[in-house]
Amino acid sequence: MTNMRNRISIQVGLSGYSFKLQADGEERVSDWMSAERIFTTPEFQKRYDEVELALFTPKFTLIPAQFHHPLHARKMLADVVSISDDDVVEFAELPECAAVLLYSNTIGETLSKVLSESVLTVGGERSKPLPEAYYLLKKIPEISDYNKIIASYMDGWLYLVIAQGKSLLLCNAFQAPDFTTAEYFIFMAMKKLQMNPEVSSICFRTRLEEDQEMSLYRYFKNVEQV
Repeated sequence: MTNMRNRISIQVGLSGYSFKLQADGEERVSDWMSAERIFTTPEFQKRYDEVELALFTPKFTLIPAQFHHPLHARKMLADVVSISDDDVVEFAELPECAAVLLYSNTIGETLSKVLSESVLTVGGERSKPLPEAYYLLKKIPEISDYNKIIASYMDGWLYLVIAQGKSLLLCNAFQAPDFTTAEYFIFMAMKKLQMNPEVSSICFRTRLEEDQEMSLYRYFKNVEQV
């Protein structure tokens, strides 16, 4: 009999957080909750085999692994997104994409730091907050379809990753004040990449409202929450 691993995946934004809990063979997804509820959330008082902490930040860029050098990371990120003197630039390697993700977690840093210090593994280890884009990219190998469209929408930003087979085609964030605008960016990206939504599924890591899901179903073959 296979041992079930207890796992919690937390998504953190400017307006709060949500989590997906996989424990004792069951899976449960929370509602979006405000920051002041952190210390009264019973699930955060337990320890887990795996803790995943994703932060919604548009301050990132993906570069080929061969071009990465830690000393040049700040300049390379600043060439793509606006960063301030307070931004601490870090990086995460993605060998499955032959790439490195450069990012700043300054947005939402306080909340993610509290969660990192509060929700620990069974060994008492902290989980490092990583950008939502990192976890979108990590989902690519798990999707069996040839067209792989993975997205999250939170705090007025769409996070979008598109791949075909083993080829990564897009990893970006788009400012979208409403979901209709987010859909526009999805369709524009697919059009530019000559991909047909009618034969494609789209996967969302963030929870979709019923009307948002139904709107996507008008264009896509399938809509999945992952």
